[in-house]
Amino acid sequence: MSKSKWYVITGVPSSGKTTVLELLGKAGYRTVPEAARVLIDEGMAHGKTVAEIRSNEGDFQRRVAELKLKTEAELPLEEVVFLDRALPDSIAYYQLCGLDSQEARAFCQRGLYLKVFLMEPIAFEGDYARTESPDAIARLHGLLRDAYEQFSYEVVLVPPVTAEDRTR
Repeated sequence: MSKSKWYVITGVPSSGKTTVLELLGKAGYRTVPEAARVLIDEGMAHGKTVAEIRSNEGDFQRRVAELKLKTEAELPLEEVVFLDRALPDSIAYYQLCGLDSQEARAFCQRGLYLKVFLMEPIAFEGDYARTESPDAIARLHGLLRDAYEQFSYEVVLVPPVTAEDRTR
């Protein structure tokens, strides 16, 4: 039994997560933006470059995990919420960056999320915040799935169809 009515939309960069979340928001659902992008946007608003913001990847990933933890602590468990990534994503990113993922695991709980949707990769489109290499992106898909499965979440794979079909 889930402790919340929260749904996680996860996947590699440029897999359509944000597009699906925007459509869910337009349909009236509460959504939570990706923590890493929030931190990058805040840093850029203060005149920093993405390279400066991510110059210490370990520190950046810790700040991302802390923001996720803070955000989730403020969400009502009884409200339907769609999250653009959740705490177990940090495990995958810690591993991808060569960091000790035990630190990220300490933040995670079993049974917190109602369902986890893993977006299958689609054609990669880079932008200012996406700094991962093609090799890292290929590895990340499996790491994300493993991160959620180790906490006994059923991971629902969402095929690369139209954004509207993915949202349904």
